[in-house]
Amino acid sequence: MNDETKKQADQETPAAANDDAGPAVDEAILEVGGNDDPAADDAAVDAAADIAAALDDLEDGESEEVEHDREAELESQVSDLTDRLLRTAAEMENVRKRAQKDREDASKFATSKFAEDMLAVADNLARALEAVTDEVRANEASKGLIEGVDLTMKELGGVLERHGIMKIETAGAKFDPNLHQAMFETETTDFEPGTVMQVLRSGYTIHGRLLRPAMVGIAKAPTA
Repeated sequence: MNDETKKQADQETPAAANDDAGPAVDEAILEVGGNDDPAADDAAVDAAADIAAALDDLEDGESEEVEHDREAELESQVSDLTDRLLRTAAEMENVRKRAQKDREDASKFATSKFAEDMLAVADNLARALEAVTDEVRANEASKGLIEGVDLTMKELGGVLERHGIMKIETAGAKFDPNLHQAMFETETTDFEPGTVMQVLRSGYTIHGRLLRPAMVGIAKAPTA
């Protein structure tokens, strides 16, 4: 191979080929080198170019594979972070709802202790009215006083109802351990067994929650 042909081969060989392309290109040139035939020199140059191109394709394939793996890894991280974000948002919403419910309950039941004390006053007024006989009611001297106590009792009941405090209707109802406190049992045929036959103290609820149970007497079937 003359000097001019070698120089031409050096110029036409791609310089951006992989570092491993040098030995491969030299080997391809040597396979046909040493001949004085210009066609053989051209074949060497073509072979070197093909080898360099193959090495470039190999590098491109490896780069695409690495890029694909990296993309899959990033997608997995995004999916994991999205799942964590949704879980955190759901937990925060549950905490917000619980806090709101606690505030509402605190507002509704903050007066429970005061309401219980007021019920004691209502009990005394009810006992006073129950103790009034028909003769006393007919007496003009005490009639005004009794009517005043009766109106006070009704007004107190209205105030309690406006604040969510409701009287439990008990007489003749089936015994309910969630609402009633049994004080005694009596054999009788006037009431069905297991029903309330006497109310010793009225029970109340506050916003649907038991404030105090009703003290009652329960009927039971007579012994055979």
